Amino acid sequence: MPSTVEPPVQHQSQDPRKGHETPPFPEQKQQPPGSEAEMNPKPDHGERSYQGLGRLKGKSAIITGADSGIGRAVATAFAREGADVLISYLSEHDDAKETERWVRDAGRKAILAPGDVGQKQHCRDIVDQAVGEFGKLDILINNAAFQMTHQSLDEVSEEELEHTFRTNFFGMFFLCQAALPRMEKGGTIVNTASIEAYQPAPVLLPYASTKGAIVTFTKGLAALAAKQGVRVNAVAPGPIWTPLIPSTMPEEKVKEFGKNTPLGRAGQPVEVAPMFVFLASNESTYVTGDIFGVAGRRVLA
Repeated sequence: MPSTVEPPVQHQSQDPRKGHETPPFPEQKQQPPGSEAEMNPKPDHGERSYQGLGRLKGKSAIITGADSGIGRAVATAFAREGADVLISYLSEHDDAKETERWVRDAGRKAILAPGDVGQKQHCRDIVDQAVGEFGKLDILINNAAFQMTHQSLDEVSEEELEHTFRTNFFGMFFLCQAALPRMEKGGTIVNTASIEAYQPAPVLLPYASTKGAIVTFTKGLAALAAKQGVRVNAVAPGPIWTPLIPSTMPEEKVKEFGKNTPLGRAGQPVEVAPMFVFLASNESTYVTGDIFGVAGRRVLA
């Protein structure tokens, strides 16, 4: 009798140096916070490639900075894994609506929540909105970020320094304060750190400092949150092709972005999203207080 067992699907190994855009990129400059629609080449968020396996089925998530870049890739992946998503973003309405479309195309609920996460009340409102719409909150992804490049400390204004910390660190802190009491056992928080926390570029000192603070906060919060059965981890990306790059870096740096990595290219948002899925899923139940690099071989040390 012939076997009815389906043969395993064969996947070809992919050369990590290929399959994605490599520098040089066209020279381009945007005003912060930047727009995905204006980037050339377009980032890959996994819209055409990411396949979900139901690992987040029935869960609900808040993702900040979800209008584009890593946030959009994570929102798309989460939806295809079965999660409903609140899309938190500053004011990039067109980009956010595109993320919303991909979440809904996956058959999941999508909520748009524009506003400044640097404001404590807005963070509380986001959590209230998610719990009100979804009935619960299982996952919090703190991903919103701001950076600017400067050649000296004198170029950094007090206002910019405060804005950088409010967006990158205060927003994460406020959201954790608001979300943790509302999360049940099994909940997960994943923060976006950076290779800059370990290998800070002199031109990105305010940004790098916030990412170092995020690493410390993640490790400490993990011990507190464990008492109520919630896990806390962070992902530390390397150079990833997102709107943050052409909107905050000199054009000559944008043109060669990612070239100095061993793989000779920048990473794409779709290549970071699976790490967030792993940390938000039940596949990582013994993982907390850890920082995971997706940095193209740049070591977290």
